[in-house]
Amino acid sequence: MAQVSNSNLYVDDAGILDAQDACVVIVRTEWNAAIVDALESGCRKTLTDRKVSSITTVTVPGAVEIPFAIKAYWESAKYWNHRPCVFIALGCVIQGGTPHFEYVCQSVTDGVTQLNLTLPVPVIFGVLTLHNEQQAWERLGGPHGHKGEEAAITALKMVALQRQMRTNHP
Repeated sequence: MAQVSNSNLYVDDAGILDAQDACVVIVRTEWNAAIVDALESGCRKTLTDRKVSSITTVTVPGAVEIPFAIKAYWESAKYWNHRPCVFIALGCVIQGGTPHFEYVCQSVTDGVTQLNLTLPVPVIFGVLTLHNEQQAWERLGGPHGHKGEEAAITALKMVALQRQMRTNHP
């Protein structure tokens, strides 16, 4: 079972550099609002604790719409001076009694994967795909850590990695 104790994610020297000037865009869903609110709260707290000053949230109806919103935001920011350095996708899909769960999970996963291969900035997958609501709360500060916080740390580490690659290669 994946637990936060099996990871070095929270070890700052494992990749987080100065990211105060990072522009972070969180794209979150309306479905399962209490859970997604908690995900976003942990994500924002972690980013704010690390002094990230530019955090924007975009809300979409459901998980399937996340990839579209990220792509549309990136395209609309094409001519801005301060473009996003990273996107964080936050949502919660809970299994019901129909195959709809599998279609939604596959769609959002494929969409975020495709964005990671086509956009020049990382897209962090912070979408919980669960069998029940209890599993969600276990991932919001329980034995599985806080997935919103983890998404923020992952985002900062990916920004640092991207900056390191630009510095090391002319």
